[in-house]
Amino acid sequence: MPRRFSTYILALSLGLAATAGSAASCITSQGQFGAYKQGLGQQASAQGVGQRGMQALQSAQLSGITWRFESNPSSQSGVSYGDPAEFLAKRSGSSAQAFINSVQNRVARNANLFASIERSYGVPGSVLATIWGLETSFGGYLGGTSIVDGAVTLASYCRRHPRFEDDAIAALQLVDRGVITSGTQGGPSGELGHMQFLAGNWMRYGVDANGDGRADPYNATDALASAANMLRQNGWQPGQPFGQGTRNFSVLSAWNDSGNYQRAIAYAAERVN
Repeated sequence: MPRRFSTYILALSLGLAATAGSAASCITSQGQFGAYKQGLGQQASAQGVGQRGMQALQSAQLSGITWRFESNPSSQSGVSYGDPAEFLAKRSGSSAQAFINSVQNRVARNANLFASIERSYGVPGSVLATIWGLETSFGGYLGGTSIVDGAVTLASYCRRHPRFEDDAIAALQLVDRGVITSGTQGGPSGELGHMQFLAGNWMRYGVDANGDGRADPYNATDALASAANMLRQNGWQPGQPFGQGTRNFSVLSAWNDSGNYQRAIAYAAERVN
């Protein structure tokens, strides 16, 4: 092996070892959260997170609701509903038909917007409005947990680590960009905005649909178009059916891997005129 090549391999190996050594270790007790943040801070700095993002990490607190949720896996699997109408009723707090009527109303009131998004991405307004209603009651409730706290807590927990670490770092990058602050609230797993994107997904799929120069998850137009963009980039086929067993139905797993959730989206959206 030529010496220059062997030297390169050695340097590469050392570089990989240094990267692995600086990786944050997952935790199994709340008292380890500070140590986890230190390790995550090294990774965040290496990935270019700036001063505001690092300050947000420094001030992040362990999210009690996130920790309790992750500590009880059975609470997440829940009941498998054979009837999507039953799941819709439980999720929305009303009857399935009442929820579908609300979706229909949103689509009708914003017909031009949804038509424009469908022309651009091929995803029907009925699908997007159903997700919007399920996620935040059409923007009525955007969450009560600090996004940074929730994202970092989720990433720290050994059962979830390291799958969600990129989302934690992305949340810090969104602080750097001014999209959120360290105090902006969302879902307990760090979900944000009208459609409750994870931060990493917003970084990948967020679009400026209203033309104001920034992709804003708290602007309904941007959030809905970004959801359509995410589905399209994960294989959504324009003009094709999306009922159970179709290719488009399988794409819904990119949004939420719960079978209950996917069936509910298809069930409601198919019944919107």
